[in-house]
Amino acid sequence: MTALPHAALMDATYRHQRRIYDVTRRYFLLGRDELIAALDPPPGARVLEIACGTGRNLDLIGRRWPGVRLHGLDISEEMLRTARGRLGGRARLVQGDATCFDPLALFGTDRFERIVISYALSMIPDWRMALGHAASHLAEGGEVHVVDFGDQAGLPRWFRAGLRGWIGRFHVEPRDDLDAALGQAAAGIGGTHRSEALFRGYARRGMIRRATNPRPQG
Repeated sequence: MTALPHAALMDATYRHQRRIYDVTRRYFLLGRDELIAALDPPPGARVLEIACGTGRNLDLIGRRWPGVRLHGLDISEEMLRTARGRLGGRARLVQGDATCFDPLALFGTDRFERIVISYALSMIPDWRMALGHAASHLAEGGEVHVVDFGDQAGLPRWFRAGLRGWIGRFHVEPRDDLDAALGQAAAGIGGTHRSEALFRGYARRGMIRRATNPRPQG
């Protein structure tokens, strides 16, 4: 699927949903607040959220970590309308495709100390490419923080089937091999990764870290 049809699909999906998105999603997009609390960005860090949606996470990041520079990217202009209303001038928000955006052209920088992808990989058709593209734009010592639906392996089969059927109506598909994809993206930048299952596999939270190059001696 090309970017343009996917953008149109997301606009159609969220043209009205964006107005109630935060109220309804708070009950099942679990682990987002824990991700924000664990970011621990350095002072003045450039923080990018890919698929920033309504700006809910960027708003909380700015409040939790004052002084960081907020950037947001989303393929849906409809969602960005809500984000702009919420964040005003506190964040730089642009429309773009997570798999191929040019951060230097869009944001004036191509490196970020923290990149956040929250419940978005499960909606991006070429999600592995999006993850690798994000990792490639980390600054030294920078981190990509991800949370998304897990494999639900520890939950009853009926619950797993019901959840997947319901979220599928919104073009959402859990990425059961997310941990392996995190490892591949980390290897692509010579970095490291870790991830953990949350709530008996309902969700998975992970992180990719780019190494800090040693300073020359002498």
